[in-house]
Amino acid sequence: MSYLVDPANWEWLFAGNNLRFLLQGFAINLQIAILAMVLSLVAGLGLALLRVSRWAWVKAVTGTWIDVWRNLPLIFIMLYLSLSIPESWRTAYQDLIPAWLPDAFDSPFFPAAVAALTLYNSAVIAEIMRAGIQSLEKGQGEAAAALGLSYWKSMRLVILPQGLRRMVPATVSQLITLNKDTTLVSIIAIQEALRHSRIITSTSGSPFLGVGVDAPLLHVFLVTGLLFVAVNFALSRLSRRLEVRERERSGIAVERVTGIEDQLDTA
Repeated sequence: MSYLVDPANWEWLFAGNNLRFLLQGFAINLQIAILAMVLSLVAGLGLALLRVSRWAWVKAVTGTWIDVWRNLPLIFIMLYLSLSIPESWRTAYQDLIPAWLPDAFDSPFFPAAVAALTLYNSAVIAEIMRAGIQSLEKGQGEAAAALGLSYWKSMRLVILPQGLRRMVPATVSQLITLNKDTTLVSIIAIQEALRHSRIITSTSGSPFLGVGVDAPLLHVFLVTGLLFVAVNFALSRLSRRLEVRERERSGIAVERVTGIEDQLDTA
């Protein structure tokens, strides 16, 4: 414990450019996470709607797609996509990408990282949303049909507004996992927070490469971990706030779909 709290082991944090360099790496994680979150939510909702389609062949094809991507290791998907992109495509991407975009977009492997995170997480989110939709009582759909609403209108106006409230906790939990999984992009040579942490550890103690102050690996990784904790805690509080606001607006306390066991029970 004394090693952890020793002030001498924390001098690196405010020495030279270390803190700024670490935050720049963490910004790469956030940029990748935000784009992948948006794409995963949109794709996940689309897959969920196809998964509960009235056409059996659509449900079968969508279910197969979801099962394949959900059960593949994310690191495998990321490595495969990064290796399968031709060199000419990566060069063309770097030539075409505008200079005003955030730093994360500069890497030629950025599309592979975002695609891998989106493919995997959209499949998981699709199952969460499907469970939320199917957890509603059948009478909701029957009542909408009795009012003369078509299938898609009843889904848009009756089923989804209620189902989405039930999906919030599990969906935000998956988005938090997605944010943490952005650390995997370091294996395809994207300079994110963990890579920056290792660079600080290996160079800070050198008066020629760094600032001449040792940066213990444990302390550097602890600061990096706290950055993720802060962002993920904010996401969880946002999730809770959305639940409370929806409950106050509707005046209805809905059953929550919070985990895989709950999703299987409501399937």
